[in-house]
Amino acid sequence: MKTHPLDLGGSVPGEAPRHPPAAEAPYRPSHDVTFSSFMDDMPVGALHRFVVWVIGIGLFFDMYEIFLVSSVGAALQNEYGLDAHSLAFKLLLASAFVGMFFGSLCLGSLADRIGRRRAFLFTLAWYSAFSLIAAFSVDATMLVICRFLTGVGVGAIYPVADSFLSEILPKERRGRLAAWAYTTSYVAVPFVGFLAVWLNPLHLGGIAGWRIILAIGSLGAVFVLAVQHRLPESPRWLLAQGRSDEAHAMLRRFAESAGVHMPQRFAGAQVHRHPLRLSERIALLRRAPYDKRYLMLVVFHLFQGFGYYGFGTLAGVVVKSRGIDVTGSTLFVALSFLGYPIGSLLSVPLLSWIERRTLVIASLISIAIFGLGFAYSDHPAMIVCFGLLTTCASNVFSNAYHVYQAEIFPASVRSTAIGSTYSLSRIVSSALPFILLPVLTQHGPLAMFGVISGALAIVAVTLRALGPLTTRRSQDEINPV
Repeated sequence: MKTHPLDLGGSVPGEAPRHPPAAEAPYRPSHDVTFSSFMDDMPVGALHRFVVWVIGIGLFFDMYEIFLVSSVGAALQNEYGLDAHSLAFKLLLASAFVGMFFGSLCLGSLADRIGRRRAFLFTLAWYSAFSLIAAFSVDATMLVICRFLTGVGVGAIYPVADSFLSEILPKERRGRLAAWAYTTSYVAVPFVGFLAVWLNPLHLGGIAGWRIILAIGSLGAVFVLAVQHRLPESPRWLLAQGRSDEAHAMLRRFAESAGVHMPQRFAGAQVHRHPLRLSERIALLRRAPYDKRYLMLVVFHLFQGFGYYGFGTLAGVVVKSRGIDVTGSTLFVALSFLGYPIGSLLSVPLLSWIERRTLVIASLISIAIFGLGFAYSDHPAMIVCFGLLTTCASNVFSNAYHVYQAEIFPASVRSTAIGSTYSLSRIVSSALPFILLPVLTQHGPLAMFGVISGALAIVAVTLRALGPLTTRRSQDEINPV
């Protein structure tokens, strides 16, 4: 079977489906194809690309929120008279991550109950609303509360998005297409960084620039209203819920957009399914091979946040600790943050060329090496260079593991497994200011990044020992139960 190469620029949502060129035989499913293998082998169509862009833009606002406080932190210190090592400032840095923990833990499994589509739209609208309210904060306490509630929505959306993408994308293009969605989202990181450079010093009409930056994050709700009626549901999720007719109807939408014909019947016994209760989902996750995979993700998310969020949250504080002023430190961080979309773009071909487990481990090692270089540097050019390399490696890592963790569980428990383990990275990230700032203060940047490197080593060893191989394998091969 030949699949169409991805051409994100050549099709827009709503256009007529593309058909293969005359020289290329159209894809026609055989009579023994199953529902799952049909989805895995389907060419990429306009509807696939539409979902990729919708999720990418939704996650754009997610990343905007995550890195917002790091970019406006210096301005907030001046606004509320907060010392970098005060409890109030640590709470401000940690509040969104605490909210993400509860959101990921409590709402991460929402998509297994109400569907990928509805959960994605709900969480996006949730954190957009509280981001707007945060812009009107009258004091640091109100801002901390609003950032916590914003984090609840932010924490839930990534498990939903990972599950959604993993289930609808063909196996040959799964990593590559998902990486495009994540790349779209990571444009938000330098965007908010440079926006902070411009707006932090300003007061427009008596309104502080950081309030405008917060308000911009609420535009995600406008996006929800624009796409809610056109976004499809995951056919795999519908089938896992026993909603067979809806699953086949939704699959037909994807097939028509890709210019292929569905068989009248799929091979395999039509087993009646019912939505799994929470106790049943937990029981499935305790069975082999998912028990080892779940344990691997628990350890993975307990320690991976040290590398990814440790740098993203505290880079500005590290630079400022060297005596660089607010404007200069904000600019250095913004330049370093350019590595996030660059690394995400780099991951697009790498996810097709390199086994995903290997790619995650290699990028972890790179983060540790470049992070130590950032800590050791004292020249402005070297600070920006190693900061750029660290963020670049961070997003190769992030894209690879987001694709990977969604591949290793079946549709009936996928969002529950990802959400419950991913929540651990959020609560650890909320504790990072309390763990890493004292190390930075007492022993310096090199010691702080030494702690980060040790945590990443634990992640790499655990993943190598317990993680399965997934690249170019079908969902049925990876998840036999």
